[in-house]
Amino acid sequence: MIATPNKTKQIYLIFFMALLLASCSRSKKVDVSNIHLDVKIERFDKDFDALRSKPFNTQVPFLEDKYTVFYKDFVEQIIQAGNLKDTAYYQTIRELLKAQPYNDLKHDVDSIYPAEMDKQNAELTDAFRRIKYYFPKQELPKVYAYFSGFEAQTSIGSGYFGVGLDLFLGANSRFYPALTKAFPHYLSRFFTPENITPRVVEGIARNDMFIENDNDASLLTKMIYNGKIMYFMDQVLPDMPDSLKIQYTSKQMDWCKANESNIWAYFLDENLLYESDFTKTGKYINVAPFTPGLGENNESAPRLGIWAGWQIVKKYMEKHPELSLAQLMAINDPQKILNESKYRPDNGAGK
Repeated sequence: MIATPNKTKQIYLIFFMALLLASCSRSKKVDVSNIHLDVKIERFDKDFDALRSKPFNTQVPFLEDKYTVFYKDFVEQIIQAGNLKDTAYYQTIRELLKAQPYNDLKHDVDSIYPAEMDKQNAELTDAFRRIKYYFPKQELPKVYAYFSGFEAQTSIGSGYFGVGLDLFLGANSRFYPALTKAFPHYLSRFFTPENITPRVVEGIARNDMFIENDNDASLLTKMIYNGKIMYFMDQVLPDMPDSLKIQYTSKQMDWCKANESNIWAYFLDENLLYESDFTKTGKYINVAPFTPGLGENNESAPRLGIWAGWQIVKKYMEKHPELSLAQLMAINDPQKILNESKYRPDNGAGK
């Protein structure tokens, strides 16, 4: 039976309405209130500091029992105080706790994070619930706060995710100007309290849930991998500004949006998508103050491969509203995602 013109119009209307509803449902925040999971960042830094006033033979067993693997990793790897099996490390810790640099750092950490980290607890509770919504079988870590003498901003191990509060003291921390060799300003300006939640979520995604295959060398593969990570963060952190997810300033975000077609044209003109030499492509993925070769007066945003990959993945998911987040993350064919995204930012900025 052949549809009449009016019937055909109705079919098309129903079809497009279905696509619209699917698109709206993707952007609408899912309800996770029925997922019973609460995150509390445990203040290891305060329990560790108690070694100044409590006997080691009682406080150390407490730390070992409460923090298990993390305590071992903290002593042996982060502060490198010695082997846990040899109590000679006690003396190293005693000297550390008496030192003026430790006390100066503790003062500043306590001034910014005096007690419970309620804001971060609430944000991570919501984010972890969303991870469970999309990935019900995913085991999520306990979150511990510590400070390491500027050695590690975050750390991940068996069953835990560690947050180094000394590297989240705020962009104007008095300590950071002396650390410019290790942490130049383009990095330390993101060492702020509001960056804790996105760095935890990103760290879990990259280092636990979706580990990158080191053999995937082409720039396109790295772009799509990173784009999927950013899209994952979109779904898990729906209220988080994009600038915090990717660690851009507001000017860098505006620059990317204004130059989207130029960025994509540059990758194509320079034949970069299938380039596998990381000495040539690393500058489009790695953290940096800007991207050389693009923009004027060093105004370009860094990590443009990640940003462009993010836009491609978003376009792909717009074209495929039937796909779940888990199905997207399981796709191992970056060319498929690029082709089916029909990403053409030269025609209306990718719209």
